[in-house]
Amino acid sequence: MKYIVILLFGLWCNAQTVISKETTPLKIWFNQPTTKWHEGLPIGNGNLGAMIYGTPTKEIICLNEETIWTGAKDYDRDKKDAGKYMDTIQKMLFAGKYIEAETVVEDKILNKAAASGTNTYQMLGNLFIESPELNTATNYKRELDITRAIATTTFENEGIRFKRTYFSSFPDKAMVYKFEANKKGKINISTWVARSEETKIVVTKDRITFSEHVGKGHGVQFYSVVSFETKGGNSKVENGKLVISNADEVVIKIVAASNYRGTDPKKDCDLTLNKIQKASFDNLAARHVADYQTLFNRVAFKISDDKGDELPTDVRLDKVKKGATDNYLTQLQYNFGRYLLISSSHPGNLPANLQGIWADGFTPPWNSDYHININIQMNYWMAEMTNLSECHIPFLDYLGDLREMGRLTAQRVYGARGFVAHHTSDAWHSTAAFGKSRHAMWPMGAAWCCEHLFTHYEYTGDKEYLKNEAYPIMKEAALFFVDFMVIDPKTGFLVSGPSVSPENNFMTEDGKKGTLNMGPTMDREIIFELFNNCIKAAEILNIDKDFSDTLKSKIKQMPPLQIGSDGRLLEWVEELKEAEPGHRHISHLYALHPSNQISKSKTPELFEAAKKTLEGRLSHGGGHTGWSRAWIINFYARLLEGEKAYENILALQRKSTLSNLLDVHPPFQIDGNFGVVSGITEMLMQSHNDEVHLLPALPAAWASGSIQGIVAKKGYEMDIEWKEGKLKKVVIKSRLGNTLKLRYNDAVKSIETKKGEVMIFDSELKRMN
Repeated sequence: MKYIVILLFGLWCNAQTVISKETTPLKIWFNQPTTKWHEGLPIGNGNLGAMIYGTPTKEIICLNEETIWTGAKDYDRDKKDAGKYMDTIQKMLFAGKYIEAETVVEDKILNKAAASGTNTYQMLGNLFIESPELNTATNYKRELDITRAIATTTFENEGIRFKRTYFSSFPDKAMVYKFEANKKGKINISTWVARSEETKIVVTKDRITFSEHVGKGHGVQFYSVVSFETKGGNSKVENGKLVISNADEVVIKIVAASNYRGTDPKKDCDLTLNKIQKASFDNLAARHVADYQTLFNRVAFKISDDKGDELPTDVRLDKVKKGATDNYLTQLQYNFGRYLLISSSHPGNLPANLQGIWADGFTPPWNSDYHININIQMNYWMAEMTNLSECHIPFLDYLGDLREMGRLTAQRVYGARGFVAHHTSDAWHSTAAFGKSRHAMWPMGAAWCCEHLFTHYEYTGDKEYLKNEAYPIMKEAALFFVDFMVIDPKTGFLVSGPSVSPENNFMTEDGKKGTLNMGPTMDREIIFELFNNCIKAAEILNIDKDFSDTLKSKIKQMPPLQIGSDGRLLEWVEELKEAEPGHRHISHLYALHPSNQISKSKTPELFEAAKKTLEGRLSHGGGHTGWSRAWIINFYARLLEGEKAYENILALQRKSTLSNLLDVHPPFQIDGNFGVVSGITEMLMQSHNDEVHLLPALPAAWASGSIQGIVAKKGYEMDIEWKEGKLKKVVIKSRLGNTLKLRYNDAVKSIETKKGEVMIFDSELKRMN
């Protein structure tokens, strides 16, 4: 009902006062095919995805299904008897015996048997479609239309125009492809599926089915159907391949499922396919586009008048890499990030992993898992602010599911209540500490993730969600730290540890590289935020006063954030020399972003220290990975440094972006694609400091433009327009009815709003309606 009210009010408003929403073509396109997976075009519907190569003679389509994982839930992954060594390790660290403590941790705490590759995401398989006679293709083009989530390949061969169309439909739970030509009887293909020696493949005249118990029996069991519907022509099975000759067109429908959620994958596939078997390609495409656009069309971002059709995307990017600037490319990159989140994260799915849902082969980088020491969090920073709250749900649901294993790890390793998770997890919700100390001995993963639970409430105002889902999870995470923190005998402050500043090292007095510490700054910042969010939630719900009082008492005993002798924020509780001054993780700036503990107005000294910290990292080569550069864009947005944020967008494009605009770590890792979206959004609007700040970090390069449909905390939907570097107009739609504190430059206005109310303000924040 609230959206109807807003719509009617918008129609009533004078046409001159409402920001018009122009539709700009948004296409990633090339005039040549590729033979490389990481240069393909990704399509997805949350659970089914594919990477399209676009080769006329031998099309390769790498198929993915979100639950194709090796491994299983392992209740014995925590190191046996680890807990009894914790007190000894803490005392060693307090005494400065860092290297000795690390030896004990790696021997007694960390599970080395759970090595990388034990639990890994895998591709579903490769679908090959061969047409060797099309070897003189001309007028070639492949493109991904991200306004419609449809990929196409078009070309001519001997005067005949061929077209191949691909999409992955969320409403119909299937991928659908169509091969056609402008002359009848010209579709000739030989097609087959390849995966592994263990894959069972059955080929008939109208379908290919394939199934496997992945990981050589140590993973999920899946089943998939590739169905072929031909118009005209004939088909036969020959040498294990389906051969279709002289057809007018071929429509391919692909479904896949596994037993990950306890269902029968064959029955699931048959049911899904039966529902769409009689549906035409055009009807399936229309349903897909309509469903996709309900999400994608919520936001429009415009900083360029280009239509994007004058240069292929790879040529545009190459020009930027050689020193040019391109606002259309940035506009495209922003919308591509939104496309990728919609395509890899829907309610009912697993959350987007390190590569979204797109992976090649059986051993993707870092298992394509859930790294929870920044990477999965970065995947979802953009969700609420870019009006994709539904896409946030898989991650939030995942956090609740993490508790079962996390409770065991908390009790076994730390002798603590609540639940805990370390630096990485997977589809089986692993929470154990494994690997090397510098990344594994970090019990903050679940606590950081919990920030997203309260953030979802801040944007939606959903008290039922806060009561029944978010707060119980947050409370359990906080309970762990109530038990885990100990008094530092030197300072008297409560600190956490053993822990690390993620993946970073410091130099010990005798010149060795240490990593373990008691009370790293990021630990303190995460715990501080978690405790405060629990207190806020309990007050909103009017529950749990005793527990809130406990948390308040703990907060008073925690150390303050400290500034070092060089004016930078300390990364550890002591002033230790950095082993890698340009390290890719800038963990101690968590308080600046994504948290809001540091701001120019409330903590000016820490704000300047954060600025110096970032400058120091960059001066030593920081930001050399895609996701790290994306985080830096967000940092500079929070520092209100629009020009430096923009410089880092250019750096991301020039150093960490593939020709198809996918982000590279290297190799491909999707968090940078998502992180740049949140960074750009925060350059144009921020709502983390109890106010809505308009154009807080607008660079000169984006002199005029607009963004519509972004969302601020407390449920404000924003349409912002600016011209010649200055605010022109803002339309604000109040979804919840709260007190709005609106800021532009130094002007601040406080307004009481009603649910469903639409307000229009000019450049001086004067109301125009």
